[in-house]
Amino acid sequence: MNEAPSAPGAAVRVRERSAGEPPCYAALDLGTNNCRLLIATPAGSGFRVVEAYSRIVRLGEGLDQSGRLSDTAMERALGALKVAAEKVRRRRVLRLRAIATQACRMAENGQAFIDQVFAETGMRLQIISPQEEARLSVQGCLNLLDRTADAALVVDVGGGSTELSWVDLRDAPPTGIPPIRAWLSVPIGVVTLAERYPEGHDDTETWFRRMVEAVKTEIGAFRRADPMREIFDADRAHLVGTSGAITSLAGLHLELPRYDRSRVDGIWMSRDECDAAAGRLLRLNPRERADQPCIGPDRADLVLAGAAILQAVQELWPCTRVRVADRGLREGILLSLMSERGGRRRRRRRPRKAAA
Repeated sequence: MNEAPSAPGAAVRVRERSAGEPPCYAALDLGTNNCRLLIATPAGSGFRVVEAYSRIVRLGEGLDQSGRLSDTAMERALGALKVAAEKVRRRRVLRLRAIATQACRMAENGQAFIDQVFAETGMRLQIISPQEEARLSVQGCLNLLDRTADAALVVDVGGGSTELSWVDLRDAPPTGIPPIRAWLSVPIGVVTLAERYPEGHDDTETWFRRMVEAVKTEIGAFRRADPMREIFDADRAHLVGTSGAITSLAGLHLELPRYDRSRVDGIWMSRDECDAAAGRLLRLNPRERADQPCIGPDRADLVLAGAAILQAVQELWPCTRVRVADRGLREGILLSLMSERGGRRRRRRRPRKAAA
């Protein structure tokens, strides 16, 4: 068996591929709340998904208070990673990149957990920086940027952190990543925010407002994006929101009988529609939220934290249009892997100059 090259990141042992079999690439994102795997083959300028896997593991549960990953949280994550590693082997993945984000960055035993994952699954997780996390989120959402606008703010709401990227679309090239003029990683995500502000201590409106103001305090202190504020004030920018909480809001807005990625990914919502969906959530108790088909029991206690983060961003950087993205880091990783592979192939095939 051959070992799939690390890119850098993880590689598990995979079987030989047969001649003519399209190459599979894989991206794994271990976040504070979710473990997600995407396996795809190249297709034109994009890719075709052949298998997707996602499991809520809550790796960062209790991390904000203890500073460590708990044994039960690591056990949940390891279980999901073992399933993912087997899928990578079965699909004979050519290249795999596996990343870990805020929970492993923050935990004092984060690297020890990474070492344990490799020992038990053969998968090398790479703890990436917040800056790279922001860049990959933008790359994963490229097809959702409205190139007729002057700017976009890509907001990736995770379990333990939120990444914001201010993208300049003026005179941007038609392909590739437009200039990212500023980026910010806030160490607040849906898990950390929900743990800091437990539901039930105040009335719902007050509780929600406290979460919004806490996030605004973190984001509002950031000044490097101020040169782009004129564009947002003139309503020549739009927001791209990527997270389970934001896609859940979109599913609620669409009144879907069950979550349907094809209906959610890429839809536009107005600021008023986002506010209306959040207001509808606020009127539901935890059990009623869990019964919503696009939320479910695993996200019932987190979805309002996600809505609070989105609300804070919209109050500080108002946009009348919001594009919902059921995509992000994994898609950005896949596009990077496939682009690197294509670049190497073109360099190998470049003809030599004829001798004089």
